[in-house]
Parts: sequence; structure tokens; C-alpha cells
Amino acid sequence: MPRRTAAAGGTLFVAALLLAPGAARGQAAAEKKPAALRVLVPVEAATLIIQGAETKQTGLTRVFESPPLEPGKNYTYTVVAKWMPNNYTTITRTRTVTVKAGETTEADLRQADEKQPDDLFIRYVPTPQSVVEAMLKLADVGAKDVVYDLGCGDGRIVITAVSEFKAKRGVGVDLDPERIKDSRANAKREKVEDKVEFRQEDVLKLKDLGDASVVMLYLGNDVNERLKPILRKTLKPGSRVVSHRFTMGDWKPDKTITVKDKDGIDYVLHLWKIGQDEKK
Repeated sequence: MPRRTAAAGGTLFVAALLLAPGAARGQAAAEKKPAALRVLVPVEAATLIIQGAETKQTGLTRVFESPPLEPGKNYTYTVVAKWMPNNYTTITRTRTVTVKAGETTEADLRQADEKQPDDLFIRYVPTPQSVVEAMLKLADVGAKDVVYDLGCGDGRIVITAVSEFKAKRGVGVDLDPERIKDSRANAKREKVEDKVEFRQEDVLKLKDLGDASVVMLYLGNDVNERLKPILRKTLKPGSRVVSHRFTMGDWKPDKTITVKDKDGIDYVLHLWKIGQDEKK
């Protein structure tokens, strides 16, 4: 059955519905009933994909109807919402929903779920070197520090931390294998590969920041909010967090400064210090 759009109400008929094993294909259509799927999305601008087909409805609530289905069987939708909270971050949220003929099922994609984590793609935007140095100065990086950069890009922050600020060690984490490749090449060129490590990982799936005493961020408000519990619970008292531009909701920074690059462009930097009360 081809996919078609109803003339009234904007209801989308999704023909690619996955049928449960043993569904009777030859049963008369009059004995079957459609299933309704009510989808709640996080933002009005979200793109909604059902069974691999991009839908056209808009708004925070979207209602879809399946082709007629055999009663008593379970059928499965894969529902995907994609949106951009800023111009270089894309969030993809996926849910699997079971529906039945003649029933309405709600799929709520408004909130993140730790059991079904979102996928995030963050387009690489390099930080000017003068801003890198200002971030490290704001964190007061020195010889005893282990500096982590989450979303490390080309590795310039941790490389500068060990080469110019004499940090004990640097760790960069990035999901993009090309950025990890660039980081390792840059570390080798600067002759600091023995003091830095680059890991291809999803920063939102990190459980612990190990021996970090300084954490650098340039990710986005949404990502910072999700990292906040990890930072507050796993960093040792006295550790510092510096974020380029983005904040962390109700966790107010201890200090905020504005620096200018060589072209006179302003960059806002935020500093948080981990205290004993963060562990409560």
C-alpha cells in the first residue's frame, strides 16, 4: 500500500508499519481497524520521522493514523524527532512504540530518557587561540592539573594546557573520528603526544571524569545541562569548569568574564568551582 495523506485533518497514513509475526494479510479490510498515534514533540520546529518517512505536520502535538490493522495484534512504530537547539547542534531522539488496531497510543518525546539516550551531533566550531588561552587563565591551570576538554575538536585546548600552561596531563573527548585524528596529529606536531590523550566517545555517555581537575566546555546549553550532574558529582572539590558562551541553567557560575580576540569580537566565558557542597 503506498503512503498517502488524507485530505482532511492532515492525518498521515504510514504504509511502512512493521507488522507483528503472523499478521493475516488476506483478511478483509472491513474486519480491520486503523491505530492512532499521538506524538508529543519537544519543540515546534522538530522534524518527525515515523518508520523512516519524514512527516509534514507541525506543532507540539501531531496525530497520525495507520492503515487498517488486524485486531488483537501488536504493531511497532519507530518514531524519531530531530531538532536544532542552536545553529550547530542537532539532537535526535528515538522511541519505539507499540500500537493496536482501534486504539490511540501516545508517544511522548518531550523529555530525555536515560534508558534511551539521545544522539547529539555538534558541528565543529574552532575556538580562537586567544580565547583558548583566556579560558585556561580563567581556570588558573598549572603544573598539578589534569585538563579535560569535552568536545575537543582539533585538540587545541588540551595541547595548549600542557605546552604553555605546563599542565600535568590533558584529555580530549570528541565523537567525530576526524577530529580525534586531527587532535593526535596536532599533538605530535607540538611534541606533546606523551602528555595528552584523545578519546572518541560521546560526552553524554561519560559516567565519571576520572582524575580531571579542570574541565573545558564549548557545547551548548542543552548539553551543559545534561553534563551538570556528572560534573557536580564526580569532580573533586577544588576542580574548575570553564564554559565558552554557554551556561548550566540554575547552577550559576562563580565568575563570568568577557574577552576580545584580535579582531575585537567579544567572547563570554563562565567559571564554576567545585566545592564540598556539590557532593551533598
